[in-house]
Amino acid sequence: MLADRQIAIELIDEAVTAGARRFKACAVLEIDVRTLQRWKKALAEQQGLEDRRKAAAAIRTPANKLSQQEREVILKVCNQPEYGSLPPSQIVPRLADNGEYIASESSFYRVLHEADQVHRRGRSSPPRKVPKPEGFLATKPNQVWSWDITFLASSLRGAFYRLYLVLDIFSRKIVAWEVHENESADHASVLIRKACLAEGIHQAGLVLHADNGGPMKGATMLATLQKLGVVPSFSRPSVSDDNPYSESLFRTLKYVPAFPGKPFETIEAARKWVHGFVQWYNNEHRHSAIRYVTPDQRHRGEDNGVLKQRQVVYKAARQRNPGRWSGNTRNWNPVTEVWLNPPPENQAEKEQDLKAA
Repeated sequence: MLADRQIAIELIDEAVTAGARRFKACAVLEIDVRTLQRWKKALAEQQGLEDRRKAAAAIRTPANKLSQQEREVILKVCNQPEYGSLPPSQIVPRLADNGEYIASESSFYRVLHEADQVHRRGRSSPPRKVPKPEGFLATKPNQVWSWDITFLASSLRGAFYRLYLVLDIFSRKIVAWEVHENESADHASVLIRKACLAEGIHQAGLVLHADNGGPMKGATMLATLQKLGVVPSFSRPSVSDDNPYSESLFRTLKYVPAFPGKPFETIEAARKWVHGFVQWYNNEHRHSAIRYVTPDQRHRGEDNGVLKQRQVVYKAARQRNPGRWSGNTRNWNPVTEVWLNPPPENQAEKEQDLKAA
């Protein structure tokens, strides 16, 4: 080691003499410039190049390290009946109340960890890992719907109206909506029946995705879905990303410039405003995730024609002035697949597809 340090000093000095920068030469040998300075100072003071750090000669045993006997005492105490269901944060203060101190809480935890005894010590169940919901692929309208409930503030302080919205994830069309003063599975079941009737859903297989709220999983709602042949799908508890389309729609609704700056005076006023929003959203709003066609155009299958016309316009514009394009023209190809909770291999597609409405 000492010889290596001496050689390193000589090599760096030679490199500096030849015109190299000192910090560059040190970097080649993976030595800090301050380390080099310290070595040279030690040579100049005839102190030698030995490493005089206290912990360098050997691994120093901490003076406060628990002995094997103390570790066994900790394990014995923790496994006594009166402490068997308690964590160290409860055990150590109780021992102190009895006039006894063995070690700190962190030492208790460390000893238990090394003995593989850091587990839930009470009767409570360990955290339940809920698997990600099944992914569904939509290639046309009325295959996968998403729905949720959001609050609309009323003029009465602390009171809110509930907006129920059902969205087709393929077309982004709002296929049904209602505003009520409360949340209930009865309201939800009526809404879904109306939506299926309006969209002509007669065959089983439609997937309806929602979160874990009471109206979504109520007995009336589930019975209605079974009767209609609709397949229910639910998000994981407290995971909003499992229901991204409804969350994105609610953000669009509440941040659109026309959203009222004051609470709704009556439920009729709330319904009137939502009606206007739905008409605008479905028939006028060009949605970024579906190549800027309206949800209603895509729902009716008219988006292909609209996008082909745009391709013709862009192609003609490029022919008139080719210098404006350094590459291809804008992508106006239809979006043919939309995933709800895609598998990992399709996650990148989903992130590209799910943009702000």
